[in-house]
Amino acid sequence: MTSTVKPRVIAIILGGGKGTRLYPLTKERSKPAVPFGGKYRIVDIPISNCINSGYRKIYLLTQFNSASLHHHITNSYNFDNFSGGFVEILAAEQTLEHDGWFEGTADAVRKNMVHFRSQNPTHYIILSGDQLYRMNLKSFMDSHIESGADITIATTAVNRHDASGFGIMQIDKNHKITAFQEKPAKDKDISDWKIPENARGNLPAEKEYLASMGIYIFNADAMEEALNNNFTDFGKEIIPQSITSKKVNSYIFDGYWEDIGTIRSFYEATLDLTEYNPSFNFYDVEEPIYTHMRNLPPSKINGANIENSLTSEGCVITKATLKRSVIGVRSIIETGSDLDGVITMGADFYETEDKKAENAKTGKPNIGIGKNCKIAATIIDKDAAIGDNCQINVSGKKYEDGDHGLFYAADGIIVIRKGAVIPAGTII
Repeated sequence: MTSTVKPRVIAIILGGGKGTRLYPLTKERSKPAVPFGGKYRIVDIPISNCINSGYRKIYLLTQFNSASLHHHITNSYNFDNFSGGFVEILAAEQTLEHDGWFEGTADAVRKNMVHFRSQNPTHYIILSGDQLYRMNLKSFMDSHIESGADITIATTAVNRHDASGFGIMQIDKNHKITAFQEKPAKDKDISDWKIPENARGNLPAEKEYLASMGIYIFNADAMEEALNNNFTDFGKEIIPQSITSKKVNSYIFDGYWEDIGTIRSFYEATLDLTEYNPSFNFYDVEEPIYTHMRNLPPSKINGANIENSLTSEGCVITKATLKRSVIGVRSIIETGSDLDGVITMGADFYETEDKKAENAKTGKPNIGIGKNCKIAATIIDKDAAIGDNCQINVSGKKYEDGDHGLFYAADGIIVIRKGAVIPAGTII
């Protein structure tokens, strides 16, 4: 079924909950506001997908630590008066109808329907705020409209091992979803759920099952009906219920897609950017990733050995060695320091000479990485000050996951918190 009426599309980006799996990067900010790739924030990915697809009415739903996110959105996305576009944050609010927090993804959308209806949309696109991918959302929408479905779910092919971590879809030859199960146990027989041969296309042979990406298109009336209940979550409740009463289709996405909701996945996805041919390409002229325009000076390299690394604007790197590292904006790296597999998120400001003089008197290191430091497999959050002669994650010592005072450990990765001060000579 096709329509000649141009769809009026509202994009809704779900900001997520407390982001406990990304702690401590989410201690003072929401998941979408976590810095990524040196100069971006995670939220820039879904927003840019929307803009590049021509969908410029974008709402971002959040309720935890939203100040940093709000600041970023305000400074990054300002549309002209003629485009009708906007990126608007809708945080949890008290009204006469409800006075509690968002209790899940569906609950968050339900409580904000009053704002969405004012745009008189024909369709809603629901996106996650913490995933890394490029998708032509217009092609997704065209497929949805052509199919005549009430709801379409973006899916990605996975192998049997990975299937246990996702909601798995069973489809027929026309891509209609006939059944859904949440995270099937590894020893459960789901061979009947394999992707039909005529729907596989060029998918890798070992990827035999379809996993939900948490990305949906709803017809406006289908959204109203789907939310006319007390269900709180799309993936666990709304979608399984809708499959029994609506036409729900699968849109098979065969590009790169990564859920960067954990420290390990965040670390690996970031360092993958340093590969010769990264899985996610920021260097796409046709579909750029947008972010805050800071008007910073070029990075200054005072002699360095840099291999497979990214350096952002405004950095000063002096006689250092960087290998497979991603260096954030305004990063200062002093003489003799050696970074291998390190992500620095940089700084929000440059310290003044007066501040540096004060630091020298008190023995506090300046913001950045001091002289002769050796650091590996580490994430250094913004505005951290690491003194001279520090060694971080190079001794081979293993730490239990969790808080260790000066740092946080997660799956072998050391995280230096935002604003942390690591005294000179510290060994972690």
